[in-house]
Amino acid sequence: MKITIIYDNTVFRKDLQSDWGFSALIETDERKILFDTGGSGSILLSNMEKLGIVPKEINDVFISHSDFDHIGGLSAFLDQNSEVKVWVPSSFREVKRAKEVIEIENSRKLYEGIYSTGELEGIEQSLCVETQKGIVIIAGCSHPRMEHIIGAASQFGKVYGIIGGLHGNRPESLKNLDLICATHCTQYKQEIKFLYPEKYIEGGAGKVIEI
Repeated sequence: MKITIIYDNTVFRKDLQSDWGFSALIETDERKILFDTGGSGSILLSNMEKLGIVPKEINDVFISHSDFDHIGGLSAFLDQNSEVKVWVPSSFREVKRAKEVIEIENSRKLYEGIYSTGELEGIEQSLCVETQKGIVIIAGCSHPRMEHIIGAASQFGKVYGIIGGLHGNRPESLKNLDLICATHCTQYKQEIKFLYPEKYIEGGAGKVIEI
């Protein structure tokens, strides 16, 4: 699995633009999935172009939750490629022009080795991808409790790591993970880096993680 952070509050590559929000491209052998779309369509598409990501090559869009900093770029992306499946939490019903929109309420399999936690606490879903090292969670903001997110993901296998916004979740809730890439809205980033220096990976737009 390869994950490229497209949109984040910080940049890993200086030629990209930072902005409050999150988006990443998840690539497996079978699928290219755009996870969330940041807050600005122009920034999303500009960063994608500089990263060599072609919108028309993307198969799916996975929306974690309806906050604007995660869906603001969706319309601009669909202008480039509407032939996608868009997976949305059941509370989000505003997608137009996509080839197919699939609402997710409970945990489920999307494709072989790719799952959703379901919409936890009525707020947010996370994407779970099976790798040789275990399940990797991609999270938008982690508004639900981390124990709830990890618990939901663990039904698909042993959880190896998490990439994405961790919001106000306490660093101690991550102790059993082997990989942590805290992005976007993470409130305790410095504490997480201090507690888990060997597990921590710095994020930012342009960061590529291969597992």
